[in-house]
Parts: sequence; structure tokens; C-alpha cells
Amino acid sequence: MFLNALELTNFRNYEFCNIEFKNSKTLLTGKNAQGKSNLIEAVYYLSSLNSKRASQDKELIKKNCNEAHIKAVLFKEDTKVELDVYFKTAGKKTIKINTQKKPKASQFIGCFKTVSFTYEDLLLLRGTPQNRRSWIDDAISQLYPSYKERLSKYNKIRIQRNNLLSTLKSNQNLYFNRNALLEAWNKQLIIAGSNLIHLRLKYINEIQPLAASYQNDLTAKEEALQLQYKSTTVGTFTPLNDKIPTPEEIADIYDEKINKATDEEIIRAQTLIGPHRDDISFYINEFNAEKYASQGQQRSAVLSLKLAELKFIKIITEETPVLLLDDVMAELDKHRQKYLLQVVDKTVQTIITATEINNFNKTFLNDVAIYTIENGKIYT
Repeated sequence: MFLNALELTNFRNYEFCNIEFKNSKTLLTGKNAQGKSNLIEAVYYLSSLNSKRASQDKELIKKNCNEAHIKAVLFKEDTKVELDVYFKTAGKKTIKINTQKKPKASQFIGCFKTVSFTYEDLLLLRGTPQNRRSWIDDAISQLYPSYKERLSKYNKIRIQRNNLLSTLKSNQNLYFNRNALLEAWNKQLIIAGSNLIHLRLKYINEIQPLAASYQNDLTAKEEALQLQYKSTTVGTFTPLNDKIPTPEEIADIYDEKINKATDEEIIRAQTLIGPHRDDISFYINEFNAEKYASQGQQRSAVLSLKLAELKFIKIITEETPVLLLDDVMAELDKHRQKYLLQVVDKTVQTIITATEINNFNKTFLNDVAIYTIENGKIYT
């Protein structure tokens, strides 16, 4: 897989730009707030149909404009593929593959794969559970495009159930018939949630040995990295040690837990059991990395995690995703920089942003196409 060209119209601070990627490595330089991260964001959006920095698509449209467009040309083996995403300030976005409109996101997601490594990712361990859930959900979606639709369906069911819980809290007459009123929503929630949890456990189980191997190499065998999935339904899941429960087994536990939590859920008017409340923990040499690891150790763990994600996508899909490194080189010490650039060889197309080129050695820069970005314009 190779991203050949990218065209942006009224996207963020770009009125119009067209950039060709001729080398396997591309370095985008420039001062802060000039548009480097916006370009990376556009590439990432094509693989995920969402942004890590925007809660709504309309935020991606250039100020005082009504619509925006991302267009890309990529090659998958010898096949040329064109991707288009159109945004409007009002209404849904339009997505196309080879000029053919796709009504479902699952028909678009997975066509183009990326692994994004940003400054925000470096804070993954110290971030919120929502940050970690978003990471695993986006990663799974590239392997199973229908996952995003399942997640969206689950969240819609949960919101409707929360509305009912709020009604039960304020209406004493309905409260006495709470179990019957909640039964239908519980059933839908359990089915949808159990499948999400099962896929998350599978993903954690598969990526664990890859991440641990990279951490082992990066730290000269001094640090053992362990991931754990903390579930409100099945409890703590330790990859490679614990058996992955089937969706049906998860559903049985889910049903018991959610019925026990009914009274508290009504008091709080929110659903307390399910994948939306789960978290992922990281351990280095059996110590909780969020609490006890140094900043350098945490960054090594996230770097190992991202490299594992890259390799796993390649193993499963037999396609090498495009690696996006957005302003992370300056945040890594020389040892981690060197390791990252050595691991990412010429078979991995890599787009890197940096405020300056001093963090890259001359040998690496010999094979890199360098562009300067200034106020939403690209210069060679």
C-alpha cells in the first residue's frame, strides 16, 4: 500500500494544496501552527473516517467555508485507488471509492490503512480511559470495518437506556415496574456490548506478544511490558494467560452484572456496566506503568505499542499501513529515535512532521523527500 497523492480543499487552514509522495519517507517541516498536523490529520481521516482532534466533522472545514474535500490516490499492489471525502457544514459527509459513492462507513474504512503516532499518543498511559478505549476501537476498526458500526449501535442503545433510567428515577410509579421496562433495552445492550468486548479481548491478546517483543528489544531486555483489559463485565483479562470468553459467555456474565446494578443505575441515571466503562492498563516489570513508570519508560511502551499495531495489521491483512509520525521525534530521546527509524525500513511508507531536521541523521535524510509547510501552503 502506497499513498501517491493527497489533495485538500478548504480543509482546516488549507484553501487548496496538492502534494505527491514519491519517496517511501516524507518529512514535513515548518514552524508550529502552519498546517503540518492538519495534513497528517487528513491522511489519518481517510483510514478511520474520524479525527483525533475534532469532535465533529464540521470543525475540519476551513473558517468561513461551507464545504471541504479530501482526495487521495493510492496504490494497493498494482491497483490504483481513488478516495474522496466531502464535508458540509450542514448534512452528512459523502464518501467515495473510485468515484462510486459508498452509503456505509464500513464500505470505506479498511480500504486505506494507517498507524498514527502523535504527541497525544505519547500521553496514552497517563490519559483517560476514554483515550485508551478510542485507541483500541480505532485499531480494531481498521481490521474489522463493521466494528465502528457495532460501536455506534451500542452507543445509541446505551443513550436510549440512559433516558429510560432517568425517567425511572423521576417517576416513582414506573420505578416499581423497572425490570419489565428495562428488559428489552438490557437484551439489546448485552448483545451489542458482548460482541465489542469479545473483539477487544481478541485484539489485546494478539497484540500483547508483539508489543512485549518490541519493548524487550528497545530496552535491551530490561523491561517486560504487559497489557491488561479491565472489564466491568468479565473482570481483569490478562492476554496469553486467560482464556478469551465467547460472546455468549460474556453475555451471561453481562446479564447478571447489569441486573445487580439496576438500582444504582437508576439512582445515577446512567448505564454503569459495559464496554463504555472499560479500560486498559499497562505494566512494566509487573508495576503499573501509569503510576510508577518514568516518562521515558511510558514513551517506550507507547512506541512499542504503535510498532506492534503496525506489524499486526501487516500480518492480518498482508498490507503494510502508512505510518504517520506527527511531531513525536523531538519528544523521544536519541536512543528511541534511532530505534524507531531503524525498525521502520523502506517497506513502510512514513510521513513525518517536525519543526526542524536536526533530529534526523544525514544517512536517514538521504532517502527522504522534504517539504516545508507555511500558512497552509506546501513548498519543496
